[in-house]
Amino acid sequence: MEPRSADPITAAVEVLGDRWTLLVLRDVIFADRRYFRALLTGSPEGIASNILADRLKRLLDAGLLTRGTAARGQRARFDLTEAGIRTLPILCALGDWGHDFRPGDAGEQEPIAGPARIEELMADLRVRHLGAEPFGGAGAG
Repeated sequence: MEPRSADPITAAVEVLGDRWTLLVLRDVIFADRRYFRALLTGSPEGIASNILADRLKRLLDAGLLTRGTAARGQRARFDLTEAGIRTLPILCALGDWGHDFRPGDAGEQEPIAGPARIEELMADLRVRHLGAEPFGGAGAG
């Protein structure tokens, strides 16, 4: 996916700029929904299957997700790439902005996460999606 301009905001918006893409990433990151059916049925916004399939393809093409191979009759699992994991601070910032300026029913909720918690969450995502060594695991110390 070649960006239309050299502007980095344009490049990011071309990948992340529609609500369904951000909501699919939200569900993979925060709810650990990694299979098509879980993403389809678990979304409180009610994403349609054709929209979900399209957004997953876009995320795969953009390099934010990978799709595992599945034998016939088995489900394929989607995993975040490093680029996908690095969207976590963006989603947290959007959520915090929504909390502060567009509260709706979320007025009683706390902000999503501070910088230290974001780093912890990203490390956990690297373990679960990339097979990285857990922080403080074997080899630490």
